[in-house]
Amino acid sequence: MWDVNVATGLSVAPVGDFLAGLKRTVGAAHVIRGVDDEAAPYRRDWTGQFSGSPIAVVKPKTTQEVAEVVKLCCDHGVSMVPTGGRTGLCGGGVPIGDGTSVLISLERMNSVRHLDQDGRSITVEAGVVLQTAQERARDRGLVFPLTFGAQGSAMIGGVLSTNAGGSNVVRYGTARELCIGIEAVLPNGSVINALTGLRKDNTGYDLRDLLIGAEGTLGIITAAVFKLFPEPKARTTGFLSLAALADAPRVLNVLQDRSGGGVEAFEYMPKAAVDVICRVFPKVRKPLEDAAQTGVFFEVTSPREDDAQSADGGGTRLESLVFSALEVLMEEGIVVDAMIAQSEQQRLDLWAMREAILEAITENGPAYHMDISLPLAAVAEFVATMDEAVSEMGFQPLTVGHLGDGNLHYALSAQPGRNWADLPLARAKQAAFALLAKLNGSFSAEHGIGQSKLDVMIDLKESSQLDAMRAIKTALDPSGLINPGKLIPVPRDP
Repeated sequence: MWDVNVATGLSVAPVGDFLAGLKRTVGAAHVIRGVDDEAAPYRRDWTGQFSGSPIAVVKPKTTQEVAEVVKLCCDHGVSMVPTGGRTGLCGGGVPIGDGTSVLISLERMNSVRHLDQDGRSITVEAGVVLQTAQERARDRGLVFPLTFGAQGSAMIGGVLSTNAGGSNVVRYGTARELCIGIEAVLPNGSVINALTGLRKDNTGYDLRDLLIGAEGTLGIITAAVFKLFPEPKARTTGFLSLAALADAPRVLNVLQDRSGGGVEAFEYMPKAAVDVICRVFPKVRKPLEDAAQTGVFFEVTSPREDDAQSADGGGTRLESLVFSALEVLMEEGIVVDAMIAQSEQQRLDLWAMREAILEAITENGPAYHMDISLPLAAVAEFVATMDEAVSEMGFQPLTVGHLGDGNLHYALSAQPGRNWADLPLARAKQAAFALLAKLNGSFSAEHGIGQSKLDVMIDLKESSQLDAMRAIKTALDPSGLINPGKLIPVPRDP
C-alpha cells in the first residue's frame, strides 16, 4: 500500500490496483515489477553513476497505449520516467529514488512507419534504434546522417529528447535540425500529431522544437519524421597533423571551400587521446608515424557522380580537390603531415579509432567528462589555458572533439602515479566553467543535463532563462509528474 508519492506529494492508490491497470493497458507480459531481476538493466544508467528502482517498467506498443499509461499515472499521482536505449550519460532516463515512478520504455515502439523516397524523409517510432533507421535509408540509396558511437543501441526517442549531435553536425546539423515532424504524448495524456513532414509550417508555436531537447520533462516523444539525404558517391578520409590548434578553423574552411561544403567530419584527436586508445587497444595503429600533437581526423564526401570519377594522376576528383587544399595548407606551414586512407578498410580503421575514445578513457581509469561547446575561434584558447591549469593540479587531459562545430569532450584523468581521489576535481571544474563563461561557451553541448548537471545549470544558466523554463514546465506539467528531477534545477533558497 502507498499513501503518498514522495516525489509529488499526491495521493496514490494501492500498488496492486495500479499494476493491474497497467497490465490491462499494455498486457501483463509487458509490465515488469521494479524489484524483479528483469528490471535490473533499467534501474541503472550507462555510466553506473545514477540508479533508482521504479514501481514498474511498462512497455507500450502504440502511441495510444502510451497515452493511456500516462493518464493512468496521472489519475494515481504516479511520476513517469521515459526511457529508450539507455545510452545516456547524464542520468536522464533512470528514476530518482525507489518506488515512486513508473519507467515507460519505448523499446516496443520500433516500427519504421514510412520512407518517402521522393520527399527524402523517414518516419520512425521512438523505439527504433538509430542504426536501424540508417540502414533502412541506405537500402533506398539515401542517408540518415545522424551518427555517433552509441548508434547501435541509442533509440530515436532518446536521440530527440537530448537533441543528440555526433560526428557530422558540421554538415547536417543536430537531431533538432534533422527533424521535420513529431508525435508526442503530453503530461495530461493528450496526443500531438504533427508528422506531416512539412518543410514550411508557420502556424504558431513550434511544439516540435519545444519537445526536442526537453529530456522527457514536457512529454513523451513517440514518433518523428527526419530529413534524408543523397548517399555520397565519393569519400576522402584522412588524418592531419597541424602546427597549432589555432589553425584548425583555417584548415576547415579551406577544405569546405575546395569541396563545396563537403566536410562531414572534422574531429580533434591530439596525441594524448591517440596514445590512450593505442594503449587500451593494442591492435589500433597510429595514423601517422610521427606523433601528431594536434591531430585532426576528417572526412569529405560528395553525392556527385563527377566527384567519384578518376582524376588525372590517379584517385578520384574529390581526392584531387582535397589534395589541392592540403598542398595550400602545407605551403602555409599549417598542415605538417597528412595521411589519406587508400582503401575502405583504412577509412573504417580511422573511424574505429575515433569511436573508441570513450571506451579507452573508461578503461584507462577514473575520469571526469565535460561535454562543452565554444565558438571555433575560442577553442584553442580554452584548450591551452585549461591544459596548463589542470596539468599543474595533477590531471591529464584526454580531449577529443567535434571540432567542426566547436564541441569538445574535455575529459580529466589522473596523471601517471597520481591518485584520482586526491586530485582537486572541484577546483578544476570551477576553472573550466569560469573560462567557458568568459569565452561565451556552453557547459552542455550534446549529452544533455539529466541529473548530473543540475548544479551547473543553477550556477551558470541565466536566471531569466531558468524562470522561463520553469514556467513552461508548470504550464504543461502542473503536477510535475513527467521525468521529475531532471533538466530543470530547483531554485535555491534566497
